[in-house]
Amino acid sequence: MDKIYKIGDTCKLSELKVGQAGKLISFSNDNKALRRRLLDMGLTKGVIIDIKMISPLGDPISIGLRGYQLCMRKEDMENILVTVQKDYVSEKIKKGGKSHD
Repeated sequence: MDKIYKIGDTCKLSELKVGQAGKLISFSNDNKALRRRLLDMGLTKGVIIDIKMISPLGDPISIGLRGYQLCMRKEDMENILVTVQKDYVSEKIKKGGKSHD
């Protein structure tokens, strides 16, 4: 099972679960065009990014930031470091059941 990060942990953006949020610390990318595009779309240091949806096959992932949603490839999210701002809550807990996560 994948590790579930808690508030204050540092991880890759691609490692967050649906419902979690992270504050962008930094991103490294050798592709200057992609780096410029990410900056233009609002992915700058300090922005809060919410994980909205993960496609059934795991790629792409829908994120929310600055009042809009953006779909990103998991590969591009691997280079983005965040500090977790919101804990993961499983669907079982949301529906009132017990969780064994």
